[in-house]
Amino acid sequence: MTDEDAKDLLRRMMDAAIAAADPATVLARHLPGKPAGRCVVVGAGKSAAAMARALELAWPDVDLLGVVVTRYGHAVPTERIRVLEAAHPVPDAAGERAAEEILRTAKAAGPDDLVLALISGGGSALMTLPVAPLTLPEKIEVNRLLLKSGLTIEDMNRVRRRLSRVKGGGLARAAAPARLVTLAISDVPGDDPAAVASGPTVPDPTAGEDLSHLVAKLGPSLPAAAREILLRPAEPRPGFTPDYRMIATPRMSLEAAAEVARAAGVTPLILGDALEGEAAQLGIAMAGIARSCAAHGMPVAAPAVLLSGGETTVTIGGAKPGRGGRNTEFLLGLAQSLGGHPGIQALAADTDGIDGTEDAAGAIIGPDTLARARGAGLEPRDHLDGHDSYGLFDRVGALIRTGPTLTNVNDFRAVLVL
Repeated sequence: MTDEDAKDLLRRMMDAAIAAADPATVLARHLPGKPAGRCVVVGAGKSAAAMARALELAWPDVDLLGVVVTRYGHAVPTERIRVLEAAHPVPDAAGERAAEEILRTAKAAGPDDLVLALISGGGSALMTLPVAPLTLPEKIEVNRLLLKSGLTIEDMNRVRRRLSRVKGGGLARAAAPARLVTLAISDVPGDDPAAVASGPTVPDPTAGEDLSHLVAKLGPSLPAAAREILLRPAEPRPGFTPDYRMIATPRMSLEAAAEVARAAGVTPLILGDALEGEAAQLGIAMAGIARSCAAHGMPVAAPAVLLSGGETTVTIGGAKPGRGGRNTEFLLGLAQSLGGHPGIQALAADTDGIDGTEDAAGAIIGPDTLARARGAGLEPRDHLDGHDSYGLFDRVGALIRTGPTLTNVNDFRAVLVL
């Protein structure tokens, strides 16, 4: 297999992973029975507009109305469901207005209506409605602190649910007594409904937990109002049993990529759909596994591809960072550790098409990536230390730009060993 063939295979595996989470192909089979009355639609996330369009196509004869919010640039044309746009990953005033309208829409549903919630990754930032006395500017500051904190996504969601009127079951409480069904695309390790968009339609499983250790980790820059809310005992809220349906998950996407590998005569090994930790460190660990495959046939003999998903983190120190996302940082750590190994290529990308806040989904590396970087006058170690993986991969033409994919099952990583 030539280097170009390897790159093509990596890209086809990524495309299959994204296609497996496309609402146009997966949403209809998970719908409940059609309601006798109205179907009131609410939702939030990077895939919310695409899910709304898929619902309209699946139910042309149902009285649909409602509103969803998605990220700027992720809207698609709809006829009966309004699509709003807001900022991600840092919330803005448009997201707060959208959250208020979504709550109003849910509250207006009657006991004979079906409320259908379309939830996907990114919904936490897009549907922002702070608990008083926390203000939107203060909530934005909390979000910035979370994004650079190095906290796991589980701990981030503990904080987000506690500070929100809509997360942690707030949307479900607004919809009562109407019947509520949630259709969700998971972007979180373990597919925990309470973590997807911070769980607006499920009870908060951490409502009674002491969060003082997270307050300490967020440090003295945490706004006083947020500190007060996070440290005070949580108010008791009535429990409920949600009707929650996962229509696409990271595991499903990894299985789709594995099928592409098998068809190409390459053995897939799915290492997991919930890998976490520091992005560069995971890259170093993955390099060790790949070298073992190449040298010893363990844990799988070449030709093989190591597939994984999940959400890594990038902890930013005091110096101003360069440009990059967790997938390109993973790849730069991987490339540094591989040191130009002749038989290994890799791809890592965010399935929503946006790695962090950049215009690329991720990148592809090969045996010559580091040599090309140094030939361009770049020192890979400096770029890794400065969190400037985007800058390096952009200079060597290794970035993958897909544009918004209108779905989101988190990160996709494929390490091909030949």
